[in-house]
Amino acid sequence: MRAVNILHLHSTFSPGGKAARCVRLINAFGATARHTIASSMDGAYGAQSGIASGIDYEIAQNPPPLTGGPSVQRYEAIAAYMRRFDLVLTYDWGAIDGVMAKRVSSKGMPPVVHHEDGFDADEADGLKPQRNLYRRFALTKADALVVPSQTLEGIALKTWKQPRDRVHRIATGVDTALYAKKPDPKAIPGFKRKPGEVVIGTLAGLRAVKDLPMLVRAVGGLSGKVRLVIVGEGPERQAILDTAERMGMESQLVLPGFLPDPHRYIGLFDILALSSRSEQLPIAVIEGMAAGLPIVATPVGDILAMVSPDNHSFIERRTHEVALRDSLQTLCDATPEQRGWLGQKNRAKAIAEFDEATMIARYRALYSTVLGQPGRLG
Repeated sequence: MRAVNILHLHSTFSPGGKAARCVRLINAFGATARHTIASSMDGAYGAQSGIASGIDYEIAQNPPPLTGGPSVQRYEAIAAYMRRFDLVLTYDWGAIDGVMAKRVSSKGMPPVVHHEDGFDADEADGLKPQRNLYRRFALTKADALVVPSQTLEGIALKTWKQPRDRVHRIATGVDTALYAKKPDPKAIPGFKRKPGEVVIGTLAGLRAVKDLPMLVRAVGGLSGKVRLVIVGEGPERQAILDTAERMGMESQLVLPGFLPDPHRYIGLFDILALSSRSEQLPIAVIEGMAAGLPIVATPVGDILAMVSPDNHSFIERRTHEVALRDSLQTLCDATPEQRGWLGQKNRAKAIAEFDEATMIARYRALYSTVLGQPGRLG
């Protein structure tokens, strides 16, 4: 049987939670699909390194631009490109024009499934009315809209006015069995645990919406021996370094850049911390839970619902470094056994609700259904 020809239109295919999930699905579909990947950001294809050997895929060559002012001509050019494929998958605001192309020029178009995973800094403090209207109009021609969180599901139904039967909430999952394995003590370049210290870690793109300078300030105010490890890369790197210098904690900060395979090193942390101004269902929290870590985070998106009820008191009700610092201090002062007990509660919840096998099965079923071929993708 011929492989399903799938086009992926991304806002960016740089390493990150959304792209990592896409890669895991590409790998899971194996020989049943071939993939073409386009990004609205030139050269933003770093996540392709995770695609398994033998998978049939290509980076799109000279695709029509996914960004620009409203233009029927531009939408028709995108639509003409999309007609080459059996299924089109679009991701986030940066690729919404792929959905609009079907709205403007729908004849002969393949099924389109749009995915919304959250918002960047420009919508962290509130959604933009013009974008809401644009999404509402464009999404009328999407065959399905996929969101990972209860928060986004509510926005899709109430703000974007999407029909209940077209909105699908599918939680991101990880291979929880991998995270039970002992971490590699050499997996983080430049990091070696010191006796008696508590290691606070996070995995995040170094972007303004993650508010990592706030996390640095919170950790800088802690008493005791602590180290902060921030795994990720992005434009906020210098701001993080400058904040650490002002706090006099340069020696306590480790910034190794982006590292693949989080299961190899996340277990080196004692606490997983997030300082984001906006999230939905952050994969870093799922990874930390799967590794058996306590979670300290700002109360954004679905984080409070994600973690074990025993962890709720550490998901602060205020997005301020003092509140974050106080929660971190409580866990730093706890014994390793107490942190471990809380982490195991989180791991049990991750296994029950966020395992990768469940996620893959739900995406496979959805994509096959919109294709009109149940069971088609593996």
